[in-house]
Amino acid sequence: MKKLTSVLITLLFMFSLASTGFADKAPAKKQPAKYQIPSSVRSITKENTYPNSTQDLPYLQPSELTKELINSSNVKIENPDLIRMLNETSVNSTPFSIGYRAVIYLGQWALNYESSETSPNWEYQKINTNYYDNRGGKSPYRVKYVQETQKIVRGGLTAKIPNAEEVKKMMLLKAMKKTNLPLAFDTVIGAGTKNDHYYNIPPKRLGYLYGYAPAISEKGKVTYGEVFLMLKGNRKFIVVKNVTSQGIGAWIPVQDYVSFGFVASERPR
Repeated sequence: MKKLTSVLITLLFMFSLASTGFADKAPAKKQPAKYQIPSSVRSITKENTYPNSTQDLPYLQPSELTKELINSSNVKIENPDLIRMLNETSVNSTPFSIGYRAVIYLGQWALNYESSETSPNWEYQKINTNYYDNRGGKSPYRVKYVQETQKIVRGGLTAKIPNAEEVKKMMLLKAMKKTNLPLAFDTVIGAGTKNDHYYNIPPKRLGYLYGYAPAISEKGKVTYGEVFLMLKGNRKFIVVKNVTSQGIGAWIPVQDYVSFGFVASERPR
């Protein structure tokens, strides 16, 4: 009996060690990717001499009737313009509506946008070059960023599609939510905008400080359909017909950020 007990204790001890070993080797859970801003990219929100208006596209809250209609649809509806129109719709039920039937055509709409890829390009467009010739100098020369001329940076869709403005709104909302960055399809960097960070140009070198406007590349799929409001007695619901999907991409500039690149060279570039 004692021998059996000692064998059981030994087996339990070995099992606990094995379990600990397996636990140590368990793969760690992958953390979701974050859009980290590189150290070479700096905010110029306070320094920008051109005050960009904040792109405010809040998620429109549907009314109770709109929620009921959206939930009844056979296709997901996210278009804020369509939601706004439904919010302005009122349908009164009456006790004598038995047998009542109506079909109201609301038009063809871009119904929703599904994002598949959101990636930053920190050097989307060159906006400025600060230059200094220190080839005759005997000590390093400090150069700072000063925007020489006003620059307008524009993004846009990568292809022509129906209901382009509606699609841009949906893509912008998705990209802003995924990146948590200030985005707009148009942004301006004013002349005279500065940044306090400096770069050293060694003696016998030419110094070039380049400024770039960053942007987000947004890619995905937009779904279209013809929307009908159906009224049958006291029932109200939406039916979407002739549903189609199309791939689309867009470049969306990041507001009030500049990406810097510094080069010290013996010869002109």
